[in-house]
Amino acid sequence: MALTPVEIRHMSPPRSLFGYRAAATDALLEEIAASFEDVWRERADLADKVEQLESDLVRFRELESLLRTTLVSAEQASAQMKEQARREAELILSEARAEARATQRRALTENERLTSESRRLRAQLTAALAALDEPEPEQTADPAAGEDAEETGEGSVGWYGFGDAVPDADAA
Repeated sequence: MALTPVEIRHMSPPRSLFGYRAAATDALLEEIAASFEDVWRERADLADKVEQLESDLVRFRELESLLRTTLVSAEQASAQMKEQARREAELILSEARAEARATQRRALTENERLTSESRRLRAQLTAALAALDEPEPEQTADPAAGEDAEETGEGSVGWYGFGDAVPDADAA
């Protein structure tokens, strides 16, 4: 049977013929009641504290659950961002490779065009040089007339607009 501090204070043990010393027994009972009252209060405080801790524990478990969910979400977002960055990098690389191939094709086409143009110009130059090297029909008929034309500066106009004779740079 559990006794409260108030019940202990109001108890009085039965007395016998020789009885007990009332003052010493009452002081002892008072001390027991005070000690028991302190323990009773401490027990009530501890019960309140246990109740508070249990509510804190529930709150912390909810917070832990929320943190776990947040952590999983952050990990998933991180993985998604990494995957997206990888895909973007692959896309950029494939675009760069395609652009490089297109640039290379354009360069090869331009090179072929320039090579063809160079061959054509070379052929024209060769033909022009060959035409200069061939004696003109008039010169073969009258070699003396051609010499007079050279001396006077008359005659056909050459590449540089000076006639067949190239002016002497030292004479100027």
